[in-house]
Amino acid sequence: MNILNARAMLGLSASAAMLAIAAPAAAQDDAGSDEIIVTAQRNNQTEVTRGGSGGVFGDKAAEDLPFTIKSYNEALILNQQPQTLGQLLENDPSVRTGFAFGNAAELFVIRGFALAGDDVGLDGLYGIAPRQLIAPELYDSVQVINGSSAFINGAAPGGSGLGGSVNLLPKRAKRDLTRATVNYTSDEHFGGSFDAARRFGDNAEWGVRINGVARTGDVSIDGEYRSAYTLGGAFDYDNGPFRLSLDLAYQRVKVRGLRHKVALAAGVAIPEVPKADANYSQPWTYTEMRDVFGILKAEYDIADNAMIYASFGARDGMEDGIYGGITVLDAATGAANGNALYVPRTDNNEAAQAGLRVKLGSAITHEINFGGSMNWQVNRNAYDFLYGPGFAGFATNLYNAVEVPIPASALVGGDLDNPFPISRTRLLSAFASDTIGFWDDRVLLTAGLRVQSIRTKSYDYFGGGLTGTYDEDAVTPVFGLVVKPADGLAFYLNRMEGFEKPDAAPAAVGALPVTNAGEVFAPVKTKQYEFGAKYSFGRFNASLAAFQIDRPRPGVVTDPATPGQVIYGLNGEQRNKGIELSFDGELAKGLRLIAGGSIIDAKLRRTLDGVNQGNDAPGVPEYLINANVEWDLPFAPGLTLTGRVVHTGEQAANQANTLELPSWTRFDLGARYVAVVADKPLTLRFGVDNVANKRYWVSAFEIFSPDLLQGAPRTFKASASIDF
Repeated sequence: MNILNARAMLGLSASAAMLAIAAPAAAQDDAGSDEIIVTAQRNNQTEVTRGGSGGVFGDKAAEDLPFTIKSYNEALILNQQPQTLGQLLENDPSVRTGFAFGNAAELFVIRGFALAGDDVGLDGLYGIAPRQLIAPELYDSVQVINGSSAFINGAAPGGSGLGGSVNLLPKRAKRDLTRATVNYTSDEHFGGSFDAARRFGDNAEWGVRINGVARTGDVSIDGEYRSAYTLGGAFDYDNGPFRLSLDLAYQRVKVRGLRHKVALAAGVAIPEVPKADANYSQPWTYTEMRDVFGILKAEYDIADNAMIYASFGARDGMEDGIYGGITVLDAATGAANGNALYVPRTDNNEAAQAGLRVKLGSAITHEINFGGSMNWQVNRNAYDFLYGPGFAGFATNLYNAVEVPIPASALVGGDLDNPFPISRTRLLSAFASDTIGFWDDRVLLTAGLRVQSIRTKSYDYFGGGLTGTYDEDAVTPVFGLVVKPADGLAFYLNRMEGFEKPDAAPAAVGALPVTNAGEVFAPVKTKQYEFGAKYSFGRFNASLAAFQIDRPRPGVVTDPATPGQVIYGLNGEQRNKGIELSFDGELAKGLRLIAGGSIIDAKLRRTLDGVNQGNDAPGVPEYLINANVEWDLPFAPGLTLTGRVVHTGEQAANQANTLELPSWTRFDLGARYVAVVADKPLTLRFGVDNVANKRYWVSAFEIFSPDLLQGAPRTFKASASIDF
């Protein structure tokens, strides 16, 4: 952070502190000021909600669901000021965030398996939320469901989410609210937001909530610029048995000079981590994305014990960017080869679901669910490999990046000015389940089936002709058992499955020709077994889970009939076994904790000719530990201190396990203060992420080759919110 920025930061902090000191004095004669402060502090408390939207099972308490579910509330989003969904999910001890490719697309690793940003759900629908980067400020809460969950909300169109899913819940007008916020993030990132909500009607049956965000400027990574502009409107009607909601939103995000991942050439060791704020990207790289999206949802109680529901969503997305990357050739010197790729892209997605939920019986109950879902996606894109003549790339250095002109085009695919469809995907599913309750629902036994069909058409970049069609279906069952021996205590177990479409057999693997090139495979099902316990007492919640997930992996075997060639197929498996512990709540008056940890043993099994058999799966840390603490100081009314520690264990960086990333720990500190100005609550926040400015490789999640992602440097954050 340069001197001017430091002075600006100190000036902002000093002004905020003077205002906070003066405000109580100005309001000390107001008998209601203490109540205003207490109410504002309570509304600002960061919380984790157990239970919530259980997909086809409906809204449930955590103790009634045979899987783990957590939701992070909007107060946490407001207080921690995350700029991306990944920064918010750093609070979860079962999730770590990486980048998917050479662009800014976030990738979430849950229970050791990837969840692509494209497969994040919005109120239970896939393909409707913005892809790659999501501004968290638009949402009431962010929900994490751990485990293979193809039955709960259907299979994700991108085929990821095999270890867990993320669902965004839109904001609602729960109470009258008018809030304005200004914020700052180092080095030169400034912004503001507004949030307004009202309820109308004789019985407050109509609700409207409008909120928007605008922020722009350089972040703490040298030369990296980010901007986000969002506007969301939530309209709902709730009058007895009939409920209707409409959510509409706009998001435009831009990143310039993104510090991308670092690839390693064959045989290269893990290089020393560059300076915490170093940037090895080119200044002409950028990503710009625009999304317009929305959901219309209706529910009707046809009887006290029966409800029908339906929802429809759509998204129109545009993406344009020059993505960069480097491959390190020498770990000692940092010598590297750089490249770039230009991609224009548009997406047109629609999704729908409908169902019926009925609860029958008294001594023995049956909660029956059945319905279906549909998802349509059209992807139009093109590409331009900016690698220069002969795909040579350009020389650069990890520790001293060399600025070069944009390389010449090496290969163009598709129409760069007007991209045509490259793929069309359609997912259809029908589901049915029955949850049988015994002994006043203290024992809940769930069984269900979802029949899922996926159809994909692929088109040639050179001319747009049809190149392939995939049309397969599969059944993904679910089995769950919940036993509640005492109030607040529940034991559960489940067997659930994930669902994905494997890629067709390629023409070659390395230098070896593939005998069955182009072969289409049946859908792949990931199997999960899980046992756990949940405990809730007052404002304290805890959960413990042990799980095993088996996922088939693609591989090759030698073709006995054709020497020198291989047969491509699902010839391997990754087995992730682990234990998760999480707890949250108020340990004492004013002292709140969100914490947990997980241990994962991720192994490669049934590998080609036994090569890498039993090795650790790359990019899966051996253990994760998180703790987030808030303390409302009893001797300083209105003041709350915050702290967070994020610890990640060692992780293999390649399948051969010859490369490994060391463990790392990051500390964040902060404070917020509630004052009273003209009888209105003013909340001042200040925080520092990565206090020690630690340099570390945060992730090595492998897609094509060992790819390293560097952790963010020390980052200062400040904001002020006033509720009118």
